[in-house]
Amino acid sequence: MANKTVVIAEPNKQELFITREFDVPRELVFNAHVDPDQYVQWVGPNDLEMSIQKLDARDGGTFEFTHTRGGHSYRFFGSYHEVLKNERIIGTFEFDGLPERGHVILGKTTFEELPNGRSRLVHQSVFMSVADRDGMVQSGMERGVREGYEKLDKLFAQMQEPNTASA
Repeated sequence: MANKTVVIAEPNKQELFITREFDVPRELVFNAHVDPDQYVQWVGPNDLEMSIQKLDARDGGTFEFTHTRGGHSYRFFGSYHEVLKNERIIGTFEFDGLPERGHVILGKTTFEELPNGRSRLVHQSVFMSVADRDGMVQSGMERGVREGYEKLDKLFAQMQEPNTASA
């Protein structure tokens, strides 16, 4: 695949960066992050089924979704601090499967316009500790992000196909 997902997690730092380019305008990439009908189709690894309980992508809004595999559910939730259309999303992210609460991640996703109708997403996550960041990386997060963006590429390709169903 032409567009690769790059995850940078430097040793002994509480942050990580994800960068990914797309062959569509940034408006489409932004919409895929705030539209529940699209979001549910691409977020997460291929071997998990996703359901959205809430996705209210606006300043002060909240989200909650669940990934399921083999009878096991993994719930994620957070809040949106800023949603600036086609520009950036800033908010918190938590996983409720840890022994205790308080492992909040602060995330900032920016959407950049590139030439020829292309775009770049840059995401920064800041964790409460280096241990939290390392635990997320070791959990297989990179595979989930990579597979999710590959599904998003396929979703964009489907959206661009002419509708041949109507005759």
